[in-house]
Amino acid sequence: MTFTLTSNDFRDGDTLPDAQVQALGNTSPHLAWSGAPEGTKSFAITVYDPDAPTGSGFWHWTVANIPADVGEIASGGPLPAGSVEGRTDFGAPGFGGAAPPPGHGPHRYIFTVFAVDVETLGLTSEDSGAVFGFNLFFHTLDKASITATWENRG
Repeated sequence: MTFTLTSNDFRDGDTLPDAQVQALGNTSPHLAWSGAPEGTKSFAITVYDPDAPTGSGFWHWTVANIPADVGEIASGGPLPAGSVEGRTDFGAPGFGGAAPPPGHGPHRYIFTVFAVDVETLGLTSEDSGAVFGFNLFFHTLDKASITATWENRG
């Protein structure tokens, strides 16, 4: 079985809806996944913009410790008990919608769900996207992604 990620709010390759843009709605999207590999003990989510003019991209959302029996998160949450949201590059935990600089062109927003081999990654709401990524590197069994774009025409 193939590990897949889908959303009721957008499809892979679509433009993000206004609800997922920071200045227009700033709401986390619906995400659903299936086909996790055997041995999955939890899930994690990241949303990353590799096109941000930072030299290192921009983390818009990090979530870890989603229980293995969960396969869907509703638009706007809530997150399952025990989940932890990390600090985004906006400086606080929680979802941060698309917010590229005006006139910078379209940015890609990569939504990824990770099948993880431990129940908890030992992360906190103070941990950055880079720290989430480092821990996920050692504990990812498989991952599934969808990508959407958005451009601030300012």
